Amino acid sequence: MDDTKQQKQTDNLNAQEPEEQMAQEPEKMEDEETNAAEEYKSKYLRALADYQNLERRVRDERSEMIKIAQARVIEQLLPVLDTLHQAEVFVKDAGLKMVKDQFIQKLQELGVKEVELLNKEFDPHTAEAVEVVEGDKDNTVVEVLRRAYEFNGKVIQVGQVKVSKKKL
Repeated sequence: MDDTKQQKQTDNLNAQEPEEQMAQEPEKMEDEETNAAEEYKSKYLRALADYQNLERRVRDERSEMIKIAQARVIEQLLPVLDTLHQAEVFVKDAGLKMVKDQFIQKLQELGVKEVELLNKEFDPHTAEAVEVVEGDKDNTVVEVLRRAYEFNGKVIQVGQVKVSKKKL
């Protein structure tokens, strides 16, 4: 009879186990669902951040490409401005002055700035010394042969100047 009692107890335990399993299964399922939801949320947030970074990078690259294109066009136009400055020295004409001034105004609106060189200390980053002449001060620009220009904080045309050197 002991065997039958043990058999009944085992049957009772086996009968209880599915009930306990059923009670534990919803908890397991809830945990798994919560973990899955957190994982999907994490993936979504990472993908969103990647997309936002991509948008920012594309916007920055596009802006940089526009600046490079503008700089190239402006570099091609600056020799024309130099020619207008030289022509103004020889031809005193109101129409020529008006065209030159309007040209300078449009370049300034685009962000082009002339670098002041005359009577300043010679800077090899903004000017090229084409001649050294005797003067009162050492290493000072005494004459500008070609003007220097900046665009977006970068020198896009180096000036050509005469630099003074003290008499010995």
